[in-house]
Amino acid sequence: MLVLLILHLVAALVAPLLVRWWGPRACYPLALVPAAAFGWAVARTPAVRDGGAVVEAYHWVPQLRLELALRLTTLSWLMTLLVGGVGALVLVYCARYFAAGSAGLARFAAVLVAFAGAMLGLVLADDLLLLYVFWELTTVFSYLLIGHSAERRASRWAAAQALTVTTFGGLAMLVGFLMLGRHTGGYRWSELAGAGLPAGGYLVTAVLLVLAGALAKSAVLPFSGWLPQAMCAPTPVSAYLHAAAMVKAGVYLLGLLAPVLATAGPWRPVTVTAGLLTMLAGGWAALRQCDLKLLLAYGTVSQLGLLTVALGAGTPKAALAGTAMLLAHALFKAALFLVVGAVDHSAGTRDLRELSGLGRRAPLLAAVGTLAAASMAGLPPLVGFVAKEAVLAAFTDQPLVLAGLVAGTVLTVAYTARFVWGAFGTRPHAERTEPQPVPAAMLGPPALLAVAGLATGLAAGPTGALLRPYAALFGPVPEHLALWHGPTLALGLSVLALAGGAALFALRGPLAPVLARLRAPVGGAQGYEWLTHRFDRLAIEVTSATQRGSLPLYLGTILLVLVVVPGGAMLAAGPWRQRVPLWDTPLQLVVGVVAAVAALLAVGARRRLTAMLLVGVTGYGTAMLFVLHGAPDLALTQFLVETATIAVFVLVLRRLPERFSARPLRRSRWARRAVGAAVGLVLAGLCLVAVGARTAPSVSRAFPDLALSEGHGRNVVNVTLVDIRAWDTMGEISVLVVTATGVASLIFRRSRTGPRPRRPRPERPARRGPQRPVWLRGGPTLAERRRSIVFEVVTRLLFHTIVLFSLFLLFSGHNAPGGGFSGGLVASLALAVRYLAGGRYELAEAAPVGAGTILGAGLAVSVGTGACALLAGGSVLQSAKLDLWLPGVGDFYVVTSLFFDIGVYLIVVGLVLDILRSLGAEVDRHIEAAGKTERGLIVDPQGRRP
Repeated sequence: MLVLLILHLVAALVAPLLVRWWGPRACYPLALVPAAAFGWAVARTPAVRDGGAVVEAYHWVPQLRLELALRLTTLSWLMTLLVGGVGALVLVYCARYFAAGSAGLARFAAVLVAFAGAMLGLVLADDLLLLYVFWELTTVFSYLLIGHSAERRASRWAAAQALTVTTFGGLAMLVGFLMLGRHTGGYRWSELAGAGLPAGGYLVTAVLLVLAGALAKSAVLPFSGWLPQAMCAPTPVSAYLHAAAMVKAGVYLLGLLAPVLATAGPWRPVTVTAGLLTMLAGGWAALRQCDLKLLLAYGTVSQLGLLTVALGAGTPKAALAGTAMLLAHALFKAALFLVVGAVDHSAGTRDLRELSGLGRRAPLLAAVGTLAAASMAGLPPLVGFVAKEAVLAAFTDQPLVLAGLVAGTVLTVAYTARFVWGAFGTRPHAERTEPQPVPAAMLGPPALLAVAGLATGLAAGPTGALLRPYAALFGPVPEHLALWHGPTLALGLSVLALAGGAALFALRGPLAPVLARLRAPVGGAQGYEWLTHRFDRLAIEVTSATQRGSLPLYLGTILLVLVVVPGGAMLAAGPWRQRVPLWDTPLQLVVGVVAAVAALLAVGARRRLTAMLLVGVTGYGTAMLFVLHGAPDLALTQFLVETATIAVFVLVLRRLPERFSARPLRRSRWARRAVGAAVGLVLAGLCLVAVGARTAPSVSRAFPDLALSEGHGRNVVNVTLVDIRAWDTMGEISVLVVTATGVASLIFRRSRTGPRPRRPRPERPARRGPQRPVWLRGGPTLAERRRSIVFEVVTRLLFHTIVLFSLFLLFSGHNAPGGGFSGGLVASLALAVRYLAGGRYELAEAAPVGAGTILGAGLAVSVGTGACALLAGGSVLQSAKLDLWLPGVGDFYVVTSLFFDIGVYLIVVGLVLDILRSLGAEVDRHIEAAGKTERGLIVDPQGRRP
């Protein structure tokens, strides 16, 4: 099963290339992929015929009970046949539906194959969380397929509506899955029945959330509006997504969970009520449509309601009938959508008011369409008749439900007759339609589906025997599928429905005013549009009321909420019994008082530079507390981070006024001091409460032994970062790369990986002989008022020593204080000092490589280290010890996590270099360009004279 999913992924990746080579004909080889899934399911028929299952499971994240668990049973076997078989035929149909050179065909083919793979994963998933992953993948791919014609506003709007409705439903369903899994201790649906379900409101809430996701996916009321709007997608998309695949996901989920949840309180009332209302509303709306595709769309909504009733009822007879109707609906509805595409291709229109006489001029197309439509109307001996009669027979003991089903069936017969008459009938006083020939590749797929509907109807007994194991999950199955059960109540109701539907169609003229008047006051599209506009308006009003443009107001609001909500909860949870030692040594008290006084003074500072230095004092005070607590690694990192932060602040302060604005009056300053003190007290209290709430021993107690035995290092902090919790570090460095990209994108207008600016040559009198290199670049590049000869000389003397020291920290960090982060910060500070001493040209000479290149190289090294461990047979980011020998050095060892640390080193250097070039060199260039402009000199965007 996993191989099939991988095959779909590979096919989706190569599809654009195949389309580029062969055009639409590339759909033929791509059709082999879903056809392989169909053939695989056929081959597994003996395994599921008697209620067996085919199971595959692969561990994913065992600690979170996540696994790639796949399971093929009767219901998923049926859906696999439909997803694979209809998918293959639709791709064959696409080969002639699209013209050569059609815009976006390569992407369309790739997304359609990817959707088929996602749908296959959805029906095979045994783990509910894995099912949710595939569920959302189908949502995303359907969004892309519905919005295929992105230049049309209707396509974009319909795609967004489908995405919004199904995504919100999927999120609700995910919460329901988590609630069920939390109670039962696992997420395998095959094990939910034996685990025992919760009782009371907890179960009711979980069931309602799951139902919300299922009903939204299958366009059942109140979520029906998105499906008719999605008909702006190409016809093959409608035939696959909206007849055989995506909209079946919701009713499939109902059938999947019904053996476990059907007895839960709200399950049956919600599914039966929503299903009946959807069936009646969709059927009535279909009678008013003049577009053949929209007629089928509303008919799909109606029959999805029927499927919801059957598969949600949770009885053996209804389950058997529901699976039969699931099969029948996929066969006739996919065939009819493809027929509509052929009609549009042949006649150039889908409007039944403009079609006339097409049945006589395209008899084969008319025969295929009529055969499929007869199954939709429930005429014998087609599978639609068998399934419809089975559904009616399953509800003979529920008169109200049965009456609703009969009424819905009457509407189904009526709009089916309207479809056949509108597509292939001849109307008097109407211009005859002159069709174009229909290619065999467009006629063959719907013909095969229509014939399959006839064959499965004739073979109702064997078909029912294959579907019977699913119905047996609900109990003994007293019924079986057959073309003839004798003169039963269900047969009489079927005849009544056919007669009622024929009469309703015959009276279509006199009933036209009634059809026009009896409609919902607000359609699904209008309701969705009104709701989204209301949300937009609410967002605007809330934003205008809260976003006043005052950063102090925003921060004050956030901090006050922090004080009130968590602080209030902390006070309500008291008293606390934690012992609070004031200090271990009096030096800690001294440092703490200095940091607190600096923080209070920073609030009242008038000058920005003064405030920045006072904030730096608090950071260095924190580093001193780390030293006094015996944490040299943390202290070193804190010192370096604080120093780098001050350097960045200095760069920013150049473009800001020297003093703060006069708005912070004395009372506001005291209010800010009070808020800061309150936040500090609350956070300190929360830390104490969190530490005192521990009930299990800390996992960090095992870190020293693990660091030495598994990580082969004595520096527990560094080994934790690059080995024990390397995944955390991987996430953090990825955030650093994204941050660097964001910072630079706000300022740079040029490439960050291109050549660095070259220093200007000083003007000198021409002379013969080689010129001596300039040792100090400040002279020809900086204004005299910005130069410091001593600073320049000291910087050039110490720069290489500082870089060597950073490398020492990098390579010694596994066993001593240091590591890639600390070493990278030291190297970055060396570059910062070099820039401050000599300007942007000096920085370009010190670091001739682009910051983006360094960032990318660092991330590649870190990720590559993890990948190499995986290729070597270990787990991702697993470390190994390499014993080496060098002449003059002797025996030594290297731990592979060092290479991960090198990646961290490069990323930190690249980040700070990016900041220096963004806030430093690039701002310098802007200042120089502005100065030249003010003096009347014209410069180009690169800051050069023309």
